[in-house]
Amino acid sequence: MLYLDNSATTKVNKEVLEAMLPYLKEEFGNPSSKYYTLAENAKKAVETARQQVATLLRCESDEVIFTSGATESNNMILKGVTDYYTSAKSNHVITTTVEHSSVRETCRYLESKGFHVTYLDVDKYGRINIDNLEQRIKETPPILVSIIWGNNEIGSLNDMKSISEVCSKHGVFLHTDATQVVGKINVDLTQYHGINFLSCSGHKLQGPKGIGISFIRKHPDGYRTKLTPLLHGGGQEFDYRSGTLAVHNIVGIGKAAELAEKYQIEKAEYLTELENYLIDILYNKLDGNITINNDNKDKIPGILSIQLHGINNELFIKKVANVMAVSTGSACSSTKPSHVLSAIGLGIDRIRSTIRISLSADIQKEDLDIFKTL
Repeated sequence: MLYLDNSATTKVNKEVLEAMLPYLKEEFGNPSSKYYTLAENAKKAVETARQQVATLLRCESDEVIFTSGATESNNMILKGVTDYYTSAKSNHVITTTVEHSSVRETCRYLESKGFHVTYLDVDKYGRINIDNLEQRIKETPPILVSIIWGNNEIGSLNDMKSISEVCSKHGVFLHTDATQVVGKINVDLTQYHGINFLSCSGHKLQGPKGIGISFIRKHPDGYRTKLTPLLHGGGQEFDYRSGTLAVHNIVGIGKAAELAEKYQIEKAEYLTELENYLIDILYNKLDGNITINNDNKDKIPGILSIQLHGINNELFIKKVANVMAVSTGSACSSTKPSHVLSAIGLGIDRIRSTIRISLSADIQKEDLDIFKTL
């Protein structure tokens, strides 16, 4: 089967799997235990992985917090920051209409608890207007702004540099869900001083499922940014996230981060080549009856959102299910019409003709020739 749903999850890299296996076999110690070899080896493995992720993100290693995935990271940050910093002066949160469901539903939860949430509209490519963001911040200073960096359905990149600068200028906490961009574009947090919090997940960069990252920036004076923990317990992960560490998964995301940092540029270039090759095939196959929902610049390499005019996306996906894996959109909202496509102005008929193809650098151009035969 040709796997073209890499925005949903990716195949674990062989080197990642090999790095993980010892920590599922002989090196099974708990890193929170003390003194004996198995515990110390586990502790060293965790800190090595923390540094590997920090190198990819260009941050301090102790700003990397391990979670079970980006959904937990998003929940922990949004709930933790709003709970800790809410006051009589502010219960305002700003986000967008095109966030991943783990941010959207968390914001719905916050609304049920009395928070006021502003959902910024987006343009036809899913990007917010920076002036609109700044105006909303001035009108009602928020506790937190949460803006997705790269969209998981249409691949659009928000102007995170400008967003970061606006939030920094007004002294507002900024969180970004960077699940789809980490390892695919350059995320150098030394260049985004306004980003206080970032979320990402291991299984989107050829690491294992069940492991994610919360980046929590320290204050320039060195002290930690406070938030209310989502999970209370033994105080692991600098008191941010209690629970016994999944050492094998942490080793896996560390190795995946190391490989992503090493091959990021060449993979991005190759994914762009694959995109162009596939678009040409589809254009010729369907006599030009396609529309690309993506912008052709400022996007995540490898994500294509394509309207196949006159073709129902669900029927198409079922028809090709034995030979390829594609999707209609986010795996986390597969039973509902895409809120992202709706937010960028597409009507229901166009949404129902849209498929998402998310490519991998592991495939060959020739593999895509299968579309010529469908």
